[in-house]
Amino acid sequence: MRSYEGTHPTVPVRVGDRHAQIDEQLAPAIQAIWECGFDTFTCCQDLAESNADWPKKLPHMAEWVESRRGWMLIDFPVDSGLAFLSAVANAGPRDAFYVRMTHWVAPGAWDVTVKPMDTAMFKEDLPSRFRLQLLQVSFPSFDLPELTRRLHDHAAGRSVPPAPADWSTVGR
Repeated sequence: MRSYEGTHPTVPVRVGDRHAQIDEQLAPAIQAIWECGFDTFTCCQDLAESNADWPKKLPHMAEWVESRRGWMLIDFPVDSGLAFLSAVANAGPRDAFYVRMTHWVAPGAWDVTVKPMDTAMFKEDLPSRFRLQLLQVSFPSFDLPELTRRLHDHAAGRSVPPAPADWSTVGR
């Protein structure tokens, strides 16, 4: 796994044979993710800061960059990302945090996307061949403490029984 080194202060994180320099704010969460056995690709503790120079070369990205201020990102292989989401959801109540992570219109809703990737992007002499490789989870930084707590609860085998959620913020 790599972090966007140079943009944010990093700290070393090691779990078994996994190790990397991780943005310091995300380090406890990445450690917990790895302790749960989930794989990651990259992470970033503030997408706007990491991509602040984009609008100079790509003016159309200015609005997107500003909209990501205070947003964190963790990239997973698809299967690990889905397992991560299930673990986090099951390790806590179906509260406002849960609604943000599961419903795209909730206030502060997480942005969870699966990115198809074309192998020809990296080897242009190959024909295009798309595959699902990357599940990207972006969330507001204020959710980091609860996310990390739920990961620790999952690792300890603690879960919360299913119960109805309050969907009023999404119009249900």
